[in-house]
Amino acid sequence: MIIINAREAIRSVPRSIRQASYGLGATKWQTVWHHVLPNAIPGILTGTILGMSRALGETAPLIVVGASTLIFTNPEGPFSKFTVIPILIYNWTSRPQDQFRNIAAAAIIVLLIILLLLNSIAVYIRNRAQRSR
Repeated sequence: MIIINAREAIRSVPRSIRQASYGLGATKWQTVWHHVLPNAIPGILTGTILGMSRALGETAPLIVVGASTLIFTNPEGPFSKFTVIPILIYNWTSRPQDQFRNIAAAAIIVLLIILLLLNSIAVYIRNRAQRSR
């Protein structure tokens, strides 16, 4: 999804901008770096953020595929093993103690806040890009 959105954002840059850059003597790399990418960045960022929020929202496949790989250790660095919040929520709701239901409810709220925040950022970037054109 992110790659398709990035391609569409790059394709949406008007051909006249590229032709004007070539007409002024810019190389292909200069045209891409100075004209195409700055015009495509809002679409690329919006697609990336929406892709991440879609991945957060689609938790059922994560639970089916990853429920057996629940890890309880704290990560020590960016390359250490970790688990995702939906799998933790699934595990916490399946336990009989009341404390785990409260923790699961708090984790669900955190997940919803992250999802709403990412979607809000995407809308803001899209609106800001439309106003600047």
